[in-house]
Amino acid sequence: MSHTEIEITAELVRDLLRDQHPDLADHLLRFGARGWDSQMWRLGDDLAVRLPWATQSADALLRKEHAWLPALAPHLPLPVPVPQHLGEPSERFPRPWIVTTWVPGEPADRAPATRAEEAADALAAFLTALHRPAPEGAPVGRGRGGPLADHAEGFAEQLASATGLGLIPDPDAVHAVWEDAVAAPEWAGPALWLHGDLHPANVLTADGTFCGVIDFGDLCAGDPACDLAAPWILLPDGAADRFHRAYQPTADAATLRRARGWAVLRALGGILIGDAGVHGRPGGKPTWGPPAHASLRRLIATAR
Repeated sequence: MSHTEIEITAELVRDLLRDQHPDLADHLLRFGARGWDSQMWRLGDDLAVRLPWATQSADALLRKEHAWLPALAPHLPLPVPVPQHLGEPSERFPRPWIVTTWVPGEPADRAPATRAEEAADALAAFLTALHRPAPEGAPVGRGRGGPLADHAEGFAEQLASATGLGLIPDPDAVHAVWEDAVAAPEWAGPALWLHGDLHPANVLTADGTFCGVIDFGDLCAGDPACDLAAPWILLPDGAADRFHRAYQPTADAATLRRARGWAVLRALGGILIGDAGVHGRPGGKPTWGPPAHASLRRLIATAR
């Protein structure tokens, strides 16, 4: 049975719980969200069930979270979904799945951070805590945390697509930010733990600041510049400088240059996904466009 042949329903999720975790089977079950790789169903007030559905790689991502996140979570200052149980493949559902803690909050693409100082401090504290040397055997990212130059082709394609759609007012300025980032010296320090996918839909807000971080499927070890794109993507105007003062140890100039390149990549992807959502194209998410446009505007303004 391929992933495209599996219809995930509340009945299926409850059957899986009855088979492998019957103590949870009678909890209230509600559909939560559908991501790129997995579906999430809220279980009671405090738990969630995540099941792979859209990609074959989702199985490995869920197993990775189950293996590594419980040890990392206690050291992080923001709530994250901590795996509690691993569901093994069965005849009913031939793929692994996990039960995690539920993290309350609203995704930042729908409810952006508005309290700039509090949000900058919260994000800096989270990444300061996460960015520790990873142990031998830590997972390698899916194109995250490695050399920025490896993404040159993807950058060129995204910029051309977004420009062709009339979404980029000044493509030369975007290209200049990218070229400066690629020219920066590569990371020479130890491979650090990275979230790897800090876009607005994976960071939660409440009362104008950040209250949680979700979806650690791209957890990996590598160059912290990948995650240090986050202040350009997630924070309100003028808050990036406060983030950089609070983040420890202070990032060197080369790392900040690379981070701007990662932010450009993230912004272009968000702009294209947002435009697809506005026009009803597959995979589109209209809420991704505004924060991505704001990020690109900030990056260009700072470069100038």
